Amino acid sequence: MKNTTISDAFGKRRADIQAIWTKQLTSAAGSAKGRLSSTELEQQARQFLELFHPAVQSNQLDDINGSEWLEVRAFLEDLSRRRVLAGFSSDETALFIFSLKRVLFDILKDESAGDAMQMADHFWQMNVLLDKLGLHTVKSYQRTREEVINRQQHELLELSTPVVKLWDGILALPMIGTLDSARTQVVMESLLQKIVETESQIAIIDITGVPTVDTLVAQHLIKTVTALRLMGADCIISGVRPQIAQTIVHLGVDLHGVTTKANLADALALALKRSGIAFTKK
Repeated sequence: MKNTTISDAFGKRRADIQAIWTKQLTSAAGSAKGRLSSTELEQQARQFLELFHPAVQSNQLDDINGSEWLEVRAFLEDLSRRRVLAGFSSDETALFIFSLKRVLFDILKDESAGDAMQMADHFWQMNVLLDKLGLHTVKSYQRTREEVINRQQHELLELSTPVVKLWDGILALPMIGTLDSARTQVVMESLLQKIVETESQIAIIDITGVPTVDTLVAQHLIKTVTALRLMGADCIISGVRPQIAQTIVHLGVDLHGVTTKANLADALALALKRSGIAFTKK
């Protein structure tokens, strides 16, 4: 049989393939109710087969990285992205391609007319092809999932480092939890942006909620203070507890030139004084 037989069989039985495959997808998507309707599944199956058939006709079944498979790859990447956002697992996403195997195998078996050698050859080609498409789908899913996770982590970092305006020209950044490089970057960006927006002259970084301070944390704080000074703003670090002070001295970290206070109230009082604001009791 000619090498184009797979394409011929696909074109001849395409309506049957779509009907059987859609039924299988609908049955397998029972746990996905509410996230994907039967109509959407049918549309996705139809769109994929419309792109899949011309690619198969090119007879380039060994390599899906060529231009012949460009639209198929793009479709699977978009499908993976949509399913990540809809909350599908990687298994559920990969099933879209792998569920097509049995359907195509049955069609090829019928069209092989009892020729065992031909049937085995076409089975192997289609198996390798669908495995590659399935792997591409899973890779696209993982890439999109990582992008979503990274974006969510960045958003959580921003939420965990809120910049508060205490007074005209005075900002405060209460920090809770571990201070690492990624969080320091968010801290600097948030503070610097707020400094520009509010035209503030003083920023208070409160580390009362930071459990431990080591050399790395101290260096991150110094970098933040330096960045603020370059923007023309003064910085006060509050929440320096006795054990933190001892740790900083023990580590030999030089905080020369950095104003520190034991608590936020003392830091605010100093900031108000530097701003020329005084309070008196009635």
